Amino acid sequence: MSLEPLSKKLCKGDHVENNEFTSFKNLNVVRILQDKPESKAAFIHGRFEGRDEDAVVIVEKTPFSAETIQQVLSSDTTLTTHHINDIYGTYSGYPKPELNDIKATIIFPATEKHIIKYTDQPIHAINETGDDYKIVTLPYLKKQDFHIQWVYNILEKKAETERVLFEDPDPKIGFVLLPDMKWDKKHMENMYMLAICHRRDVLSLRDLTEEHLPMLRNILSKGLNAIKEAYGVNEDQVKIYLHYQPSYYHLHVHFTHLKFNAPGSSVGKAYLLTDVIDNIVLMSNYYQGKTLTFVATEADPLYLEFVKARKATNHD
Repeated sequence: MSLEPLSKKLCKGDHVENNEFTSFKNLNVVRILQDKPESKAAFIHGRFEGRDEDAVVIVEKTPFSAETIQQVLSSDTTLTTHHINDIYGTYSGYPKPELNDIKATIIFPATEKHIIKYTDQPIHAINETGDDYKIVTLPYLKKQDFHIQWVYNILEKKAETERVLFEDPDPKIGFVLLPDMKWDKKHMENMYMLAICHRRDVLSLRDLTEEHLPMLRNILSKGLNAIKEAYGVNEDQVKIYLHYQPSYYHLHVHFTHLKFNAPGSSVGKAYLLTDVIDNIVLMSNYYQGKTLTFVATEADPLYLEFVKARKATNHD
């Protein structure tokens, strides 16, 4: 089945909108979508005054750094005692405001898909066979109006040009390598890079065959070399993987530091690039027939499509 109509459908728009914000002054909180104490992050559904569209705001506490820790642990940081027992004490500390910064990500305008994506929900594992992909997933993808113009803005040098670390411009095997927005570029142990291929006819892991091995090997070798040269991180300190299902349907590869427990880097989401290459070498159409397990939230439209398909099968 040709994916050309889908790849064209995903390429909408040809401009970069300026959605820059300087404060949260005019943000009205609609609801907290998700709170993650373990990662010190919160996901908020909000609306800015004077704008009709929804926004999703992600706020995260930035990690400590060697440059600022002495300032944090100074006489300017006041302490409030919570508990004392023998040699153990717990306190709340209040450092100076400039040492207590946060990282904010604003998605605007945010669609209902974005709001669902970041809402805390029950999750389910789906075992998708090759036939499931053809019968359930692919028809669902063809019906969706995915907006990935931001990806094409990067590839076409309309946006984020200053953030690109490396580019191989070859239209068949080339890619751009740039930091993921999750990384502040200050803490090397949280390194998170993305390689986005120039080809627009490869949407996900399911499309990969022997034809794509030169591209995958090129991303692997040149991506690692660029990271080593720029940041001094050795290849045996980097985890390289693809997501399935991906958060957007244009093939991209994740490079993260081994010490960083990156979102989506565990079983049920991440597929190691070296394993992907080896599997395709063994069998060209491996990922067209392989049962792939992925995790979806209960409100995810794709999960609902699978529920509907399973009910129809059981009814028959």
